[in-house]
Amino acid sequence: MPLTFASPVETFYDKVDVKQVDVPSYSGNFGILPNHVPALAVIKPGVVTVFPREGEAKKFFVSSGTISINEDSSVQVLAEAAVPVDRLDPQSCRDGLAKAQQALNSASSDTARAEAQIEVEVHEALVKALE
Repeated sequence: MPLTFASPVETFYDKVDVKQVDVPSYSGNFGILPNHVPALAVIKPGVVTVFPREGEAKKFFVSSGTISINEDSSVQVLAEAAVPVDRLDPQSCRDGLAKAQQALNSASSDTARAEAQIEVEVHEALVKALE
């Protein structure tokens, strides 16, 4: 099944034939195999796992984005931000979570609270991706 997976700064796969893709979405985590029913979903912060035809699965942290599954079984993952999990620095992720939680606790407006909550959710997902 052809996979295109990109962020604004990097293309990870460009119509590469893969066996399976697992994605986190706001409607639940799900796996995509060839001949999956066409669908469109919003990606939530978490790990996208790509299973190549041969070799080991590759994991990517994504902050948000969309996933399109087409009638021809092609899949497009368009991420707001994405990075291979093996490039993440565990200490930086934990420090970012602590800073985000502090910002949430000290937020003085609804807007600041909402922005800090998003930052907390993303950093919690980053830390979880490293487990």
